[in-house]
Amino acid sequence: MAAATATALESWQAAAPRKRRSAARRPRRREAAPRSPKAEFESDSGVVLRRIWEAEKDLFISDFWSSALETINRCLTKHLEQLKAPVGSLSDIFGNLHLDSLPDESDVAPDSIPRETLVTGTCHLKCVCYGIGNFATCIIARNQLTFLLLLLEKCQIPRSHCWVYDPLFSQLEIEVLNTLGVTVLSENEEGKRSIRGEPTIFYMLHCGTALYNNLLWSNWSVDALSKMVIIGNSFKGLEERLLARILQKNYPYIAKILKGLEELEFPQTSQYMDIFNDTSVHWFPMQKLEQLSTDIWEFQEEPDYQDCEDLEIIRNKTEDPSTTD
Repeated sequence: MAAATATALESWQAAAPRKRRSAARRPRRREAAPRSPKAEFESDSGVVLRRIWEAEKDLFISDFWSSALETINRCLTKHLEQLKAPVGSLSDIFGNLHLDSLPDESDVAPDSIPRETLVTGTCHLKCVCYGIGNFATCIIARNQLTFLLLLLEKCQIPRSHCWVYDPLFSQLEIEVLNTLGVTVLSENEEGKRSIRGEPTIFYMLHCGTALYNNLLWSNWSVDALSKMVIIGNSFKGLEERLLARILQKNYPYIAKILKGLEELEFPQTSQYMDIFNDTSVHWFPMQKLEQLSTDIWEFQEEPDYQDCEDLEIIRNKTEDPSTTD
């Protein structure tokens, strides 16, 4: 018994850990040099660009993208026919871009996304994007931005001919957008942008109702509206959700134009349900606009939203835009 106990004690002592060296004798770990703010910023922008590239790759091969593209194609075909664009111009534009045109990831630098190929089209469309949100941190906003970039490429709209604004953009996001080549607006237009006779696609997902109302007011004529396409909240949905008296009082231009537009709903898939829900493509057929009464066009009063709460990025406040809703 005593011999067994002694043997066990010796085994335990042999297995006991050795004492650690004192801190003075321990070799110091070499500390990394602190990174400069510029290096940190470039690293962060590289991460955001990589995430956009990955989202673009996923969207590009999805059934939703091909279905949504077909919806937009149907709308733009009629729109360009109305503008008397050259026959076949739209098919040429869409035909020159193939669904396998995205480069392999190995061909793209870690901190970049695929560069667009600028091809001069025949329709010379421009694009304006409002309210896309914080795409650096929000996956919904990032997918909406990704859709916009693919749309610009598919319609052969140079990125420099796309104007983007959201008061929530951080400095990092503005820098990323500049890297992508789109034009970031420095001032809140409150949606009051005139197309000045240039055919324009407005990309306005999940924006406040007042923003659409302002946009219509700024282009309140048969000629201007017939040259516009709006990809955004369903106007039919707005009509269904709002009481008729509220719609007519607070958003009169939306109420007046409901009989002068055509709307095609975006397809709904489980993968992108929360991102593109309640989204439609709207265009304004000349024939329908001309059938509206002259009283409708004579009404040109600038919108006033004193009694409205859902204004989002309408008010052009004096404080830092990054702090406004």
